[in-house]
Amino acid sequence: MSLIQLSGISKSFAGVQALKDVSLELDYGEIHCLAGENGCGKSTLIKVMSGVHAPDHGDMRIHGQKRKLLTPMDAINEGIQVIYQDFSIFPNLTVAENIALNSELAQNRKLVNWRRMRQMAKQALEKVNVTLDLDAKVETLSVADKQLIAISRALMHKAKLIIMDEPTTALTQKEVRSLFSVISGLKKEGITILFVSHKLEEVFEISERITILRNGQNVVSERVQQLDQGKLVFYMTGRQIEESYYEINEEKTVPILQTEDLGLQGCFEHISLQIHAGEIVGLTGLLGSGRTELAESLFGLRPATSGKVYMDGTERQIRSVQDAIEQRIAYVPEDRLTEGLFLEQSIERNMVISVIDRLSRTWQLIDQAKVKATVRDWIMSLGIVAHSPSLPVKTLSGGNQQRVVLAKWLATKPRLLILNGPTVGVDIGSKEDIHQVIRALAKDGMGVLMISDDLPELRQNCNRVLVMKRGRLVGEIAGKSLTQEEWTRLQEAT
Repeated sequence: MSLIQLSGISKSFAGVQALKDVSLELDYGEIHCLAGENGCGKSTLIKVMSGVHAPDHGDMRIHGQKRKLLTPMDAINEGIQVIYQDFSIFPNLTVAENIALNSELAQNRKLVNWRRMRQMAKQALEKVNVTLDLDAKVETLSVADKQLIAISRALMHKAKLIIMDEPTTALTQKEVRSLFSVISGLKKEGITILFVSHKLEEVFEISERITILRNGQNVVSERVQQLDQGKLVFYMTGRQIEESYYEINEEKTVPILQTEDLGLQGCFEHISLQIHAGEIVGLTGLLGSGRTELAESLFGLRPATSGKVYMDGTERQIRSVQDAIEQRIAYVPEDRLTEGLFLEQSIERNMVISVIDRLSRTWQLIDQAKVKATVRDWIMSLGIVAHSPSLPVKTLSGGNQQRVVLAKWLATKPRLLILNGPTVGVDIGSKEDIHQVIRALAKDGMGVLMISDDLPELRQNCNRVLVMKRGRLVGEIAGKSLTQEEWTRLQEAT
């Protein structure tokens, strides 16, 4: 008997078929991966299992019992817990309050017993072998700690199935290792894990079975030993994606960007690097290494406090974002949702906001014909899939949102493009498409600085990779030579 069994599940929204005859079976104590590109139906299926959506057709059995209607509270009572990407926690509350508050509310308590709440939170954290300050505000904690709080809270409700939606998106490799250790411990306790991820290496490392959806339908459900990365990519995308490497002409002239002993007090120091036309230079390091602060400094968000910056051989002062834009530097931030896009605004407005001055006629009137032409060109050249440019950008998939952020800054015609986590949360097909765009831009003479935790992404797209640790550059590796072992050696060397 399975923990949960779905058969022939179908669901439509306003005439759009999100799921069609989908089946999924999860066994007790199993680590199962649900994979597929953005828009394949994964989120809808999760919401059916957790009682958020009622299926139009199909059967659902939980612990062998057929369930016709399932509410979110029914799902929780059956031991089904979902940990979404935002973890659904309260940043202004303490660790103890976040873990134990739901249990207090579920028992209809009118008065809070703070000692009992702290004891409950402590016991929940002990189940995952974690020690946290119970009085710390959650907003002050790392993403990894927030995730552990969400897992601990799920265990408070006697979870039998924990669904993790893209759990490693914002984690460093060290934090991923810790999370996988926690997941293995939960499995030993007989808890089932449904793991949703785009990261193929992690899928093969942690999963026992994999179910793949494409266009709202089942493609395959196999034990992990019966699949390899090539098969998995083909099942997810319907196309073959060959591994390739970015090659450049080794002739180098004056670098587009050069820094000498660049420093920002409390963030990084003595950063000397060069980026030439046609290069894609990788930058990686653990959380807190200073890599994001370096990117923000080069873009004028955090002006450097020491050192020099040269653009095309001439020393420049970059004290603001406007200074960076004037030097034709563009920056695509790590968090596209809060830093890169105006989610409620249209796709069109998000694309042209950075060049709105160029699209204005006399008297500051916007030339709508130019706007339409610019948007149309970028939609075509970047392959953005959108029903209409007038729709809010939040209606797009993660991959298409990332393309919009790229279009916004590419419209400024930059000489140097800084990409911070360019494919975070993006499915494998869109990831490959974005990589091809970046390579084409570099081959046309742009310099690219790519910041990423994804070692295969760096290896395949960068001609060389710089490694940061505690605010300093500690090594440089040729892109093709980048391995987990070499990366680890540099992190442990100093």
